Amino acid sequence: MENDAYQRLVQQFATIQDLNSAANTLDWYARTKAPKAAQPGLGSQIATLRRQAHELLVGPKSADDLAAAEAREPWEAANLREMRRQHRLATALPAEFVEAQALAASRAQLVWERARPEGDFTAFLPALKEFLGHVRDRARIQGQVLGLSPYDALLESHDPGRRNASITSMFGELETVLPGIVDRVRGGPKPAGPTGKKKRLKRVARRMMTMIGLPTTHARLDTSSHPFTAGRPEDIRITTRYSGAPGEALMAVLHECGHALYIAGLPAAWRQQPVGAARGMTAHESQSLLIEMLACRSRGFAVHYARLLRDEFGEEGAWDPDRLHAVLTHVQPGFMRVEADEVTYPLHIIIRYRCETAMLDGTLDPADLPDAFDDAMAALLGIRPGNPREGCLQDPHWTLVEGWAYFPTYALGALMAAQLAETMWAALPGLDGDLARGDFAPLAGWLRENVHSRGCFDPSSDALLEHATGRPLDTGAFLRHLERRYLPGRS
Repeated sequence: MENDAYQRLVQQFATIQDLNSAANTLDWYARTKAPKAAQPGLGSQIATLRRQAHELLVGPKSADDLAAAEAREPWEAANLREMRRQHRLATALPAEFVEAQALAASRAQLVWERARPEGDFTAFLPALKEFLGHVRDRARIQGQVLGLSPYDALLESHDPGRRNASITSMFGELETVLPGIVDRVRGGPKPAGPTGKKKRLKRVARRMMTMIGLPTTHARLDTSSHPFTAGRPEDIRITTRYSGAPGEALMAVLHECGHALYIAGLPAAWRQQPVGAARGMTAHESQSLLIEMLACRSRGFAVHYARLLRDEFGEEGAWDPDRLHAVLTHVQPGFMRVEADEVTYPLHIIIRYRCETAMLDGTLDPADLPDAFDDAMAALLGIRPGNPREGCLQDPHWTLVEGWAYFPTYALGALMAAQLAETMWAALPGLDGDLARGDFAPLAGWLRENVHSRGCFDPSSDALLEHATGRPLDTGAFLRHLERRYLPGRS
């Protein structure tokens, strides 16, 4: 009887996965290729699919089977644990609420897309207020069910087991140390990076995807207003944007390749089950930042990167590895998070963390968000945005159903990436030479064995990290990495 209950759950969660994957595909289409007039209809379709998945998850049969099911081996036990965790989160929310929240998110995304180019926060404010109301309700309801504070309840969807108190502690350490490092290593105006026609940049980007280990039979590259990755292991969709400096478009592709490599390496046998998913967004962001920041801003990779640029653009850019490495590791506070160097990047996240926690607990009125955001940027980075496009409107996360309490995982991911990289470089002493040849197979193999293939087998990102490195998350490896790369020989 117990095995029958478990098998029914396996089939049910595979259906839920299909419904959510279909919704994600429609969301990708809405953000990349759909005509503007299609947006409201697509939002309705996405909301319907989300509601159907939610109703299937919270139905009475699910509760009965989850109570009766037993696992026969460790991976089944981990899968059943994740099924119960998802059910516990979902049963807190009525299906009508899930649908209404999804519709509000679709409206907010559409308004953000229109308001951002002009930096028109006034146009965006009503949609933000409406959606924030849904987020507050969700955080409160789930918090009551889980016995957690509202913000911790939202974190549970992104990084199970992570609590706001630990984030506050680690961010406090970074906030104390990083501005001083920035002052010591900042380099003035950023030197010009790679440039070229969009068609050629796309060719370089596709070569990078192949280099990282993403075959064209399984992955595609498109354009969006904000870079993101979506899809499943056999259907990975990466986007970038070409509106900024051309070199930043390529670094965005490398960042998204890290996400894509994680998706591609998830355990194939559990692909449609909860245990086969990534271990939360801190783990996910660690993979993108390990590729973009740790590996692809290294002196070794600069050798191969210069070769790629010369192959495509000839000697027009006069690229050599030393000059390129200087561009990749240039430190200077800037307005755009997605274009930030790795030293200032966590400070961008702390700014957003301050703002969203204050909006959620009511100490910050959304109408005052632009000033609060700009004040935080001035305090931590020493610069003040000229308009909301460079400030609080630059990211779409506060229009996404899962976008709240997501920002901390970017900085936590940077810490996790450094901790994984420290262990990986020790295990692979020839890694710098591999990167100089554009050979990512050893790096990808280590990550697949120690991170990707474990899916959600570990109950938390800290447990996953402890398996790979021997200790849970802290700031030590990240700060040691910055010392090695940016302050060699300095005291």
